[in-house]
Amino acid sequence: MAQWNQLQMLDCKYLEQVDQLYDDSFPMDIRQYLSKWIESIDWDTVALQDSLATVRFHDLLAQLDDQHSRFALENNFLLQHNIRKIKRNLQDRFQEDPVHMAMIISRNLKEEQKILDGAKSAEPGGESTVSAMVVEKQKLDNKVKEMKDRVQVADQNIKNLEDLQDDYDFKFNTLKNRENEMNIMTHKELEKEKLMVSRMCLELKTKRQDMVTQLMDLLNVTQALVSDLISEELPEWKQRQQIACIGGPPNACVDQLQNWFTAVAESLQQVRQHLKKLQELEQKFTYDNDPITHKKTFLESRALELLKNLLSNSLVVERQPCMPTHPQRPMVLKTGVQFTVKLRFLVKLQEFNYQLKVKAMFDKDVTEKKGFRKFNILGTNTKVMNMEESNGSLAAEFRHLQLKEQKVAGNRTNEGPLIVTEELHSLSFESELQLNQSGLDIKLEAMSLPVVVISNVCQLPSGWASILWYNMLTSEPRNLKFFLSPPPAKWSQLSEVLSWQFSSVTKRGLNQEQLNMLADKLLGAKAKRNPEGQIPWTKFCKSANEKAFPFWLWIEGILDVIKRHLLSLWNDGSIMGFISKEREKALLSDKCPGTFLLRFSESSKEGAITFTWIEYDICNKPLFHSVEPYTKKELSAVSLPDIIRTYKVMAAENIPENPLRFLYPNIPKDKAFGKYYPKPTETQEPMDVENNPERSGYMKTELISVSEVHPSRLQDNMLPMSPDDYRALSQFVSRDIDAVMSADLE
Repeated sequence: MAQWNQLQMLDCKYLEQVDQLYDDSFPMDIRQYLSKWIESIDWDTVALQDSLATVRFHDLLAQLDDQHSRFALENNFLLQHNIRKIKRNLQDRFQEDPVHMAMIISRNLKEEQKILDGAKSAEPGGESTVSAMVVEKQKLDNKVKEMKDRVQVADQNIKNLEDLQDDYDFKFNTLKNRENEMNIMTHKELEKEKLMVSRMCLELKTKRQDMVTQLMDLLNVTQALVSDLISEELPEWKQRQQIACIGGPPNACVDQLQNWFTAVAESLQQVRQHLKKLQELEQKFTYDNDPITHKKTFLESRALELLKNLLSNSLVVERQPCMPTHPQRPMVLKTGVQFTVKLRFLVKLQEFNYQLKVKAMFDKDVTEKKGFRKFNILGTNTKVMNMEESNGSLAAEFRHLQLKEQKVAGNRTNEGPLIVTEELHSLSFESELQLNQSGLDIKLEAMSLPVVVISNVCQLPSGWASILWYNMLTSEPRNLKFFLSPPPAKWSQLSEVLSWQFSSVTKRGLNQEQLNMLADKLLGAKAKRNPEGQIPWTKFCKSANEKAFPFWLWIEGILDVIKRHLLSLWNDGSIMGFISKEREKALLSDKCPGTFLLRFSESSKEGAITFTWIEYDICNKPLFHSVEPYTKKELSAVSLPDIIRTYKVMAAENIPENPLRFLYPNIPKDKAFGKYYPKPTETQEPMDVENNPERSGYMKTELISVSEVHPSRLQDNMLPMSPDDYRALSQFVSRDIDAVMSADLE
């Protein structure tokens, strides 16, 4: 199987690694659309030859043109637009340097193989983990193919049976006419004709029996397939959707699920047509113990029941409720703010287009919960499902729904057992489908994952914590009383979810070093980062006392400061971030003076970052200094690279100096952050009167960060220097001190 297909069968944690390989420079769309072609090329060789790289670059553009043509044939305007945009971006980036593109593809293919190898060796049995996932999908594809093949064979056999019966009917009637006209045929010829008609009748009966048996076998295969889809594949897709909603790898398998559901529905519809044709044949000719007469009712009801079961499970929430203002925080809804939700009907048949009218309801069939708030749903809460132009799926999207709290007498907050961000509510959808010619009405129902309703945006972080905890620990969509007694989470579960919070909004999740620090913070050092260690809900999202703040709000503050001010530094790995003070000292203790690292403050609820550097006293004892953390307020005025560039330490009667020289472990400061420094402004022309500072009356200024220390804390050699300079100065100072001591003794 192709490498790209194998990757898509991997567990979520491996898909997350694949996701991080691709960005705007070489988007994953290309890897998806051109996977076979990409894997057929030796990109290592291409990356070594300019001329070959140029040829392959133009080959790739031609492949994109072919893909664009395929989308054009499908009238898929959106994907045509995306392909054109991707092609333009590739030309802008790699037209002059196709070798760079070849190197990117070569590197990504190797990294993909490493991910596959890692997945294979992650569990005992080596390749069994990956192979099992691949085999399961192939097995289902094979079952669908077997069902389709059986339907085609049945279709041909029905036609043959119809031809045979027509032929028999003609022969039988001809024989009857000849029997009435004895002069036409001799007795011997008549007997011979009767024998032939009898044989045809026997063959017809045999083929009828075979046809009924064949349809029963076909329905057995279909029933097993329906069971697989409803009992296994659909729940697995819903679970993957839960993971995607809380930051995990994207859940991109709904189209495959739709293909399977549609194929089974089409086959069942064909079986029903076959049964209808058998009834027509029965009406023309029947006999004692006719298998069609005996089995038709059973087969019809069974086919209809299978179809009903499939259709009643085909309405799904493709995109969970989400406010457009907070796309990365689905299932947290604010009163008075519009939210969107999208449904899909997995059986994509043209006869259902514009036939399904879906109605949205809030907290339907929810038993009375004392103290819980009640809401009315506002906006257009009914939609008709239709075929989408972009991908042809049968869908309906609610774009303008709002929630309004019902006013009740009394003080609700004194009665409710939970705070508002722990209250879970449900959004359900209903429709009705009428099957043509059967007169059967099928009730369709779907329910969103539980949502949290807030009334103020400041409640969003706590609401999102509830969504994380619920979807991490359960897949039951109706357990709305979950937080009356929330179960604890294992560290192995929570660590993965925490990493997703970073990888979903940046290009980097949390590495093991960072997770170790968080494990110690939540579990305590004595737990030794035990994957099975239990973290209670209160430890995650509630504070022990009024002065402390919850762990999650600290993480949320850091995420916010990264998104607003530190995204590039976090993405390129410059920020170590989560590290304890003890570990910080251990890492810096053997480094050159002036080596520093960046970490997040543990004392700031709003999210803040600081840096710590090392110096040595005259006895070569390491000294560690940390600057007061920078919050969003300071970072809004001056970027962190600029702060590092201009930072000064000042003591009385000393010239301010910048103590920062190397980003841990040994990267020169300007090399690490130079690309983020502001570009020097162009020299003004002599005649540029309007912008001349001398004319404006103002002197040019620059904001810098200065730390003032007491002279007693300022060592003679505090400022960073090379190790050789440091040793020479130490020897000089030691000799000087010895000379002074000798003079005092004399």
